[in-house]
Amino acid sequence: MDTDLILDLAGLRYRYPGAPRDALANVSLAVRAGEFHAVLGPNGSGKTTLVRLALGRIAPREGRALVLGRDAAVWPRRELGRVAAVVAQREETAFPQRVRDAVALGRYPHLSPWGGEGNADRAAITAALEACDAQDLADRWIGTLSGGEYQRVRLARALAQEPRLLVLDEPTTSLDLRHEMELFERARALVTRSQFAVLLVTHEVNLAARYADSLLVLDHGSTAALGEPKSVLTRELVERVFSWPVSIATLDGAPHIVPQRQPLT
Repeated sequence: MDTDLILDLAGLRYRYPGAPRDALANVSLAVRAGEFHAVLGPNGSGKTTLVRLALGRIAPREGRALVLGRDAAVWPRRELGRVAAVVAQREETAFPQRVRDAVALGRYPHLSPWGGEGNADRAAITAALEACDAQDLADRWIGTLSGGEYQRVRLARALAQEPRLLVLDEPTTSLDLRHEMELFERARALVTRSQFAVLLVTHEVNLAARYADSLLVLDHGSTAALGEPKSVLTRELVERVFSWPVSIATLDGAPHIVPQRQPLT
């Protein structure tokens, strides 16, 4: 058994009830400890469906979605929370709470039903706040935060879980330039230094190319390309998948996509 293989997706096929076609068709991806994978594709290409299958929120019609060799759909949610942490694309706050309390919710999978926070929990919460540049927000009410501040708090809550797999679904929404770059740097550092596995769904093609080890490009639910950024992001593929003319430069040894002007008439 490959003990470093955290997420094993193979031949996934899924169709939503009443839909005329598959949302995903024969998509595979293996995510190991110490690897940073990014999933790219236009709207409606199947990216979010892939995340739902990977986390066992829906079950595939065909193929397998395994977390540490176990069917993702049968993991008890609390146990899965010790392995995988998620920063979802959208989330609404259900009730007023302070930032530290929101981040502390990430410790739920580790707490006993009869005990409160221990020293290890408090240390994990503090470390997560510091890692996300959110320690100065700890006493703020969630409702007073900007969109970017709230996104950093959500990432801190995920890190407080101390997972092995971090799933980020379009995490740079509402982030300014500095915090967008810090998020990618932080994800890269978690992979390199702590042997995290990171699965990132993003529209930030150029940042994914600079930071990720591997790119999965989806198009209409199918795999358009899978591999290292420099081999995947060709002009022909990008123009075909994203339906827009581009040129390709190189930045930090990675392909850099430059969209071309195409005035609409």
